[in-house]
Amino acid sequence: MTRRTTPAAPAEFPGGPALFRLDPEVSHLNHGSFGTVPIAVQEALRTVRAGLESDPDEFFLTAPDRIEAARRRVAAHLGAEPDGIGFVSNATEGANIALGSLELTAEDEILVTDHGYGTVTAAAARRATVRTVPLALDLPDEEAVGEAVLAAVTPRTKVALLDHITSPTARIVASPRLLAALAERGVTTLVDAAHAPGMLADPLAGGADFWFGNLHKWAYAPPGSAVLAVAPRHRGSVRPLVPSWEDHHGFPRSVENRATHDYSGWLAAPEGLDLLDRLDAAKVRAHNTALAAYGAAVLVETAGLTPLPHSEEVSMRSLRLPAGVAETQDAARALRIEVFERFRIRVNAFGWQGGGGVRVCGQLYNRPEEYERLATGLAEILAGR
Repeated sequence: MTRRTTPAAPAEFPGGPALFRLDPEVSHLNHGSFGTVPIAVQEALRTVRAGLESDPDEFFLTAPDRIEAARRRVAAHLGAEPDGIGFVSNATEGANIALGSLELTAEDEILVTDHGYGTVTAAAARRATVRTVPLALDLPDEEAVGEAVLAAVTPRTKVALLDHITSPTARIVASPRLLAALAERGVTTLVDAAHAPGMLADPLAGGADFWFGNLHKWAYAPPGSAVLAVAPRHRGSVRPLVPSWEDHHGFPRSVENRATHDYSGWLAAPEGLDLLDRLDAAKVRAHNTALAAYGAAVLVETAGLTPLPHSEEVSMRSLRLPAGVAETQDAARALRIEVFERFRIRVNAFGWQGGGGVRVCGQLYNRPEEYERLATGLAEILAGR
């Protein structure tokens, strides 16, 4: 039997930890869930909010034009058409707007996978019949994933709602090849790209009909910052969840403007992507993926977890726990809490029949020894079960 070898620990990214204000007493290995805002972006946010408090009339009367300017900066970073994306609060809101823009009946099918995000799948269930494609955790690559999805398409399938990168299992589903194959079959494609902006070099590759991605995770924006991208043929059908005085402009202004909403996060969002570029986005991504790979290898070597298939460009890794451990969401939540209370480590855990899993992330503030502590701690917890 060949023994797995752990790769060399990546060197610290120069100045990386100093970019953030995280609690140094806690190991934050769960960047993919909530992200964190770099100090430079916090300062930009503070400046924007100071303007709101000093002259609310000025802030809200000029907000539509300032939002458009911020959107154009974000679009340039993402490689998107400036008038083809609009700010939303998060990927789930983007999913609801996209679904609400389609003519569907209760008999129509929306294809999802069992790796999808719960609230996004719930939004689909409100609009039509949901058909869930089970994706085995050990499917070897994107081609096998695509084959499983395409095999589930029926004459009733009108929409495929797929993750760009799955949240629990950290693997790519909505590849350009799969999106093209679905389009050939006349299926409208919606891509939940919650993790793509900032993590992937070309997040909009594939040309989905609707694509929605969070900026507050890997693009270093404040919480509540995301974008919805819409293909030209659908833009005229997009309707905001709540009407506003900007509705006559159509998408994207119609979905962005919502009375006295605090737009500060959106206005500061481009600063996060600017920072990523100043740091050299390619180097940041390479560092983060190397950290995640190191963390996964340590968890295999020390805690005996089973690695799940992954794509090299993803800065997260998911691993399977032993059978009987964290098989439900409640059990996974309990494990996550136990890891924090005993070892002061934040990590994501997910429930799965036959044995749940954990997901680790790599970010500029992380250090190799944090993954080593997690592996040792998990080994201790598992030995006591």
